[in-house]
Amino acid sequence: MKNIIRTFATVVAVMSLVFAFTAPAFAKGDAVAGKDKAALCAGCHGDDGNSMSAEFPRLAGQYEAYIVKQIADFQKGRRLNNETMAGMAAMVASVQDAKDIGAYYNAQKMSKKPIAPVDKKLAAQGKKLFNEGLPRKGVYGCVNCHGKNGKGKSKSISAFPIIGGQHKDYLIKELKDFRAGTRANDPGGMMSDIAKKLGDKDIDAVAHYLSGL
Repeated sequence: MKNIIRTFATVVAVMSLVFAFTAPAFAKGDAVAGKDKAALCAGCHGDDGNSMSAEFPRLAGQYEAYIVKQIADFQKGRRLNNETMAGMAAMVASVQDAKDIGAYYNAQKMSKKPIAPVDKKLAAQGKKLFNEGLPRKGVYGCVNCHGKNGKGKSKSISAFPIIGGQHKDYLIKELKDFRAGTRANDPGGMMSDIAKKLGDKDIDAVAHYLSGL
């Protein structure tokens, strides 16, 4: 119980800081201009952000500010778990270009079709974990940050991305990277702390649930 209370306090603190200091200052990009600029990304993420390979995340519908942050984190060496993306991010010449690319992908619709089969039994377990967490391990429900069905809480709380409908294998990789410490650009280290409390079966379950949404 103490672990859950501690985790809840961390969630509230991080969400409050993110909302108070980042969202109001964010100026939106130009989705029309971003279409041509996003051609740089299309080879991996697809023309409309619906990548056909689980190696590359779907960006369609993702929060603009989240995309901008990830580009900046790769450029500045704060995110180190994908060398290919680090090289591509270096080619985004300005913050405005990153915003325009983010605005373009945000305006697209995420595909509802997973590219890999979803195990219904695992998905049911993952749904429970996503919504209720794992109290015995001190894991707070993912829904509290990522919103119902993983579709996000609000554009003003874009530090927590939309993950419902994301590729299963990509989700598994990112959670394991957080757990291993090879990805450490999450607000307040929150995802790292949570992932360290998840076993492989927990990660597989929540990934199967989210990828089928």
